[in-house]
Amino acid sequence: MWNLQNAFLKFAPLSLASASVAAVLIAATSNARAEDAKQFVMKLATATINDTQHEWLKRFSAAVEKDSGGKIKAEIYPASQLGPIPRMIEGVQFGSIQAWIGPPEFLVGVDIRYEALSAPGLFTSTDQQIKVLADPAVRGLYFPLGKNKGIEGIGLAPIGPSSIAMRKDVKTLADLKGSKIRVLASPFQLELIRRMDASPVAMTLGDVLPGLQQGAIDGALATITVFTTFQYVDVTKYVVESDQPYLSSLVIMSTKWLDTLPPDLQKIVRDDASKVSSDIVPFVKEFFAKQRDVWKTKGGTLIRFPAAEDAAILAKISSIGEDLSKDKPDLNAAVKLVFESAKRNK
Repeated sequence: MWNLQNAFLKFAPLSLASASVAAVLIAATSNARAEDAKQFVMKLATATINDTQHEWLKRFSAAVEKDSGGKIKAEIYPASQLGPIPRMIEGVQFGSIQAWIGPPEFLVGVDIRYEALSAPGLFTSTDQQIKVLADPAVRGLYFPLGKNKGIEGIGLAPIGPSSIAMRKDVKTLADLKGSKIRVLASPFQLELIRRMDASPVAMTLGDVLPGLQQGAIDGALATITVFTTFQYVDVTKYVVESDQPYLSSLVIMSTKWLDTLPPDLQKIVRDDASKVSSDIVPFVKEFFAKQRDVWKTKGGTLIRFPAAEDAAILAKISSIGEDLSKDKPDLNAAVKLVFESAKRNK
């Protein structure tokens, strides 16, 4: 009996310790399995629909879902379904929206350097714009720019040159004098319209078409892709192909949400964003070219000012970036960086 009791006392502590270790291992395994099974929801938002920005989100969504093995589930909300642009940007900052795509000029309230890419005269062709947006120096500026405000860039892609949709027919620059023209929330665009002797009106995209319908504005500065996909031809038939500035799409993502992802999923998100930004370029060029035909097919008119007048306008507006940034060192450095990149990538 004594031997049996001693044997039990001798081996009982080992059995209890083993049980504890086993419990820890089981818990760890369960936690790992739970983490593996966890699904992250990624809400993707934009103000436009059925255009290159919407297409970017669709391609990105498919890539991330596939490469993450379904661990990330994407939901796409085009046409300002999650609110006007300022609210969508705030949503990304707070983490209620995971990503937004749109022209970086809308982010000037976060950091004024975001508007550097919209400096008039920066680009003279889409091919040049594509090269600049792929420049590591430019991405190195734009991607981390808003990180201290809760956002970071993960993708840059071209949209194309701007045009001005007008309620009335115009033949020359003089015909724009005194017109109220909608612009993005960018001092560069405000000054651009002023130098064309017109009056700029900053307005979010959702308000533009009603503004044109009601006569609150006479025209709108955007791209032909906006005018076709939002059916502006029902309100105005006239589009002046001014070509300035060229608009770009910046994809920003919530740093708060990114930080919740394990490192492997963070890498997938960033890698897929980079790949989609590169792969979508042929689609962007083809889509933009088709929209000019769409506009004309629907009864719209495309207008070009005389070549000499176009050249005079370009000379008049090309100094806007430098003129408006010379007293703002950070913005001036950003303007110089993108213009130097454009010079290298003609």
